[in-house]
Amino acid sequence: MKRLPLQKRTLALLAVVIPLFALFVYVGLRSGPLAPVTVTVDTVEVKSITPALFGIGTVEARYTYKIGPTVAGRVQRLEVQVGDRVQAGQVLGEMEPVDLDDRVRSQASAYKHAEAALREAKARQVHAQTQAQRYEQLLAVRSTSEEIVAIKRQELQIANAALSAAHEDVTRAQSDQEALVAQRSNLRLIAPVDGLVSSRDVDPGTTVVAGQTVVEVIDPKSLWLNVRFDQIRATGLAAGLPAHIVLRSRNGQALAGRVLRVEPKADAITEEMLAKVNFETQPEPLPPVGELAEVTVDLPALPTAPVISNAAIHREHDQVGVWQVRDGDLHFTPIKSGASDLAGYVQIREGLKDGDQVVVYSDKALTTHSRIDVVERMPGLAR
Repeated sequence: MKRLPLQKRTLALLAVVIPLFALFVYVGLRSGPLAPVTVTVDTVEVKSITPALFGIGTVEARYTYKIGPTVAGRVQRLEVQVGDRVQAGQVLGEMEPVDLDDRVRSQASAYKHAEAALREAKARQVHAQTQAQRYEQLLAVRSTSEEIVAIKRQELQIANAALSAAHEDVTRAQSDQEALVAQRSNLRLIAPVDGLVSSRDVDPGTTVVAGQTVVEVIDPKSLWLNVRFDQIRATGLAAGLPAHIVLRSRNGQALAGRVLRVEPKADAITEEMLAKVNFETQPEPLPPVGELAEVTVDLPALPTAPVISNAAIHREHDQVGVWQVRDGDLHFTPIKSGASDLAGYVQIREGLKDGDQVVVYSDKALTTHSRIDVVERMPGLAR
């Protein structure tokens, strides 16, 4: 068999190599390391945004009443359990009186004895006064001596002093009796307001000291949230701003609230601002005290300014900026950002203007030499 001429063999080899090389270049430029980076772009708009402040809070009771005895003693009975609703003036329990009932009865007898002595002293004083007046009249007609009249005057003075002392004894006995009765009534544990029993710290038979809490009652109408906000983002936080409250136990259901006040003291350790947030309407059923809640406060709307998505902001070589698309080429533009909202938009103070196009998402890291392929939506990215 005759060999093909050299020129024909070269042409045949080129016919095979050139398509392969073209295919290799095509694949390298489309899907290899030289392929363009798929990106999505957004246009800078000038508009106003309404920033929001997010914080974590706990449900607390504004008014909590810790009910306990004023003297040391043993708990005799308790008639309420945790979760019970109580009325103002309702007896929740009682301390053991020991000998206090006997002392009250004894003092009542002493008070009656003092009253009887007072009546006797009054009778003696009336009698002494009558005798003194009678002998004064007899002395006027010279029917008695001055010595007897002086004796009657002295007896009247003694009767007056005895009456005054009897009055003092009655007052002292009455005060002692009232003190014992008050001390006896203090052994009863009474609800000061309409409320809800939040804790029962002891059981009957337990000995407690003066001032120790036996039952804790909260006012359910005074529930609020103690919320912590990041100090850096808390600019504009003030009383009266509307809030949205999501309790952990409500499966994402938002409740309306309002900022009651911003605490004058911040937490220097966690660098957080503290605020109290009220419920607009009392939630039913009542959330447990101590439950965590997510609180979002709507801050006042900001003046109009250029706005972009915060996903477009990157850090390159210690500079914060965006990848800007100009005439199909990439340029890294340093920016100064401002406030942002929870929807992900950020105000731009310097670096961009209305109508500029910036890269929001890219499937690879970008450089100034990157070729880009702009798409409407990144593959696999949720709408």
